[in-house]
Amino acid sequence: MNMNMSNLNENTKQILFQVILVMFTSMFLTLNFVYNSLNFRNVRFARTMVFSIKEINNSSELLPGVTLGYQIHDSCASVPVAVKVAFQLVNGIEPVFFPNQFCSKSATVHAVVGDSNSTPTIAMSRVLGPFGIPQVSHSATCACLSDKLQYPTFSRTIPSDYFQAEALARLVKHFGWTWIGAVRSDSDYGNNGMAAFLQAAQAEGICVEYSEAFYRTNPRAKVRRVAEVISRSTARVVVAFIASGDMLVLLSELEDRLMTPLQWIGSESWVTDRKMLQFRLFAGAIGIGIPRSVIPGLRDFLLDLGPAQVSHSPLLTEFWESAFNCSLGGSQTAAGQKTCDGNQNLRDLQNPYTDTSQLRISNMVYKAVYAIAHAIHSIICTDEPNAPPHCNKSIPVEPQQVMEHLRKVNFSRNGYKVSFDANGDPVATYELVNWQVMRDGHMEFVTVGHYDASAPDGQVLIMNKNITWAGGQPQVPVSVCSESCPPGTRKAVERGRPVCCYDCVPCAEGEISNVTDSLDCITCPADHWTNAGRDECVPKPVEFLSFHEVLGIILAACSVTGACMAFMVAAVFYIHRDTPIVKANNSELSFLLVFSLKLCFLCSLTFIGQPSEWSCMLRHTAFGITFVLCISCVLGKTIVVLMAFRATLPGSNVMKLFGPPQQRLSVLAFTLIQVLICVLWLTISPPFPNKNMKHYNEKIILECDVGSAVGFWAVLGYIGLLSILCFGFAFLARKLPDNFNEAKFITFSMLIFCAVWITFIPAYVSSPGKFTVAVEIFAILASSFGLIVCIFVPKCFIILFQPEKNTKKHMMGKMPSKSL
Repeated sequence: MNMNMSNLNENTKQILFQVILVMFTSMFLTLNFVYNSLNFRNVRFARTMVFSIKEINNSSELLPGVTLGYQIHDSCASVPVAVKVAFQLVNGIEPVFFPNQFCSKSATVHAVVGDSNSTPTIAMSRVLGPFGIPQVSHSATCACLSDKLQYPTFSRTIPSDYFQAEALARLVKHFGWTWIGAVRSDSDYGNNGMAAFLQAAQAEGICVEYSEAFYRTNPRAKVRRVAEVISRSTARVVVAFIASGDMLVLLSELEDRLMTPLQWIGSESWVTDRKMLQFRLFAGAIGIGIPRSVIPGLRDFLLDLGPAQVSHSPLLTEFWESAFNCSLGGSQTAAGQKTCDGNQNLRDLQNPYTDTSQLRISNMVYKAVYAIAHAIHSIICTDEPNAPPHCNKSIPVEPQQVMEHLRKVNFSRNGYKVSFDANGDPVATYELVNWQVMRDGHMEFVTVGHYDASAPDGQVLIMNKNITWAGGQPQVPVSVCSESCPPGTRKAVERGRPVCCYDCVPCAEGEISNVTDSLDCITCPADHWTNAGRDECVPKPVEFLSFHEVLGIILAACSVTGACMAFMVAAVFYIHRDTPIVKANNSELSFLLVFSLKLCFLCSLTFIGQPSEWSCMLRHTAFGITFVLCISCVLGKTIVVLMAFRATLPGSNVMKLFGPPQQRLSVLAFTLIQVLICVLWLTISPPFPNKNMKHYNEKIILECDVGSAVGFWAVLGYIGLLSILCFGFAFLARKLPDNFNEAKFITFSMLIFCAVWITFIPAYVSSPGKFTVAVEIFAILASSFGLIVCIFVPKCFIILFQPEKNTKKHMMGKMPSKSL
């Protein structure tokens, strides 16, 4: 870098009237030197300011009759030089005195345009601020300059980096990049801009693998280390908040490295700098650019330079010699450098000075000059309807007045609106620029979208053209730390790593995630469950013992078989009702017992099918009453056997106490007690259909809730009590003579009955779902079959297949050892 600290100055323009000397406005613009060569782009900025001032001085609408003067200084991108010139402007001391001018001293500085870089601008603003001198920058974007407590007189026509950081973060988020690298200039511009970007990126859920800083004057080893970090990283997207001069230094290290093409995301400082187009490394880069503009007449003004005009300005002289690599007459000729022959023409050159195809920062300079002019115009000029403006040149103008009116300007120029907010910032609008390779092989900046911070949500970032990606990829590059988690899984952050690095954990049972990269799984409603992919809640299957399934069909068939068997027993007994076996076994209780067994078999059918309010009440009450009726009949038969034995003893009158009327009454009394229990149960808390979703998570069990558990166990307990009582009586009568051998069959049947219902209790409690009902049905059928087989089958066998034994004589003489 050329560190020549000499100030470059163009002659101050003459004013029309001596009295308006105090209304001169001194403009300050920087011209940076990079790699010992003049920055032609910044020369264009300076010439744009001159063009703007000439245009204003020739205007009849803006400051008519008033001539604006200017000075152009070079800060060399150096803070000391910028501060030195700022003090000179504040003190009114010209670095060069021109005796031929009308003025005998320097004009008071009313406003400053510049600097081009943020760091020198900050230094200048701290000098100019206490004196109330307004400063309007065309290119200093550091968000820190919006702090009016520190920089009260600063304004700018270029948006703050705060908005640029927001735009870059939205751009990265728009393309789904969550794993990026970050590189910045180690300066106020880079550090403050990257800090704002990182904050915005974090809010968008973007993670940064690395964040490196360097400056162009750093030792090469540091720049090389930054290049190594970039080339070795796993992030395929790099956000570069770097000044163009620093980017050139970094490119010198990256250019010779063999590495996977990276998707570069650039800030406005370098992404629209045409010097960068020579580097193929940046093909496909996307960045934020200041909107392009057209300034009528500017190109002709820039190219309207000749040797005679150039020789009067040290700045233009150096520019001319650098552009044509020759030496103007009178200047010292370097070794091997030819003398300019006067035939050089700027129209024959192609460099950043002559390139006016994409006027971006130049337009910011143009707007800055016009903003100051409008502020001065609002102080000394009056605008009346249908009349030309009139300016009072005798009004003294102070810099503080210019600053106050500058914040209020609101005008349009060349289709662009110019205004400032309370922080001195304009409305943030950007172009989204893509570096695309044209058919002839050269690269160009192509506008592929727009960003407008003032637009409504959903319209802030708009993409309207196809994008060329790094490496010529047809699809958007992927840059993530971890692959996206598909629906049915959720993100689980890895310990000690950024939130963008995660594992995909399947959702737990009963939970789903129906979007990609879900942070949490959603619990399904109580009556729904997850599908196989755990990305959708589906209604839980409803389960109950149905007539259409195998188990239900088998149990229903057994129930019907038992009922038919009871019917056949009743038929056999009715047909042979006059035979000794039927008469000896108390035919009335036998018929009642067969009838009750038939009801027991049939009541098991009420347990099959979808539970309803009526079926739930019917199944339990019918079961309780029919079984009590059955056990009452068995108990009656047992008591008759015992009473008959007692009646054979001399002087016994027992049978008179337990004759047929008493037998009927006992059966009725035992049954009515159960009926009373059932009525109380149904009245207080009856059984009801219930959706059981606790036993199984993945399905719903339709069951009959017993309602009152006391009522349910009272019904079962009463049946158990009668069964134990019946078993006890039968056990006492087991050794009676053979003609009363029915007691042995009753004993065995009650033994089966009690065994079934004792095992029923743990099986009922532990059986899941529909198998609870199946266990209950099995207990009913097993005990019913036990009664009918043990009590009636032996008798029917004798009646049908051994009729010779169905005689009174045979029954009276039969020995116990040979009895059935």
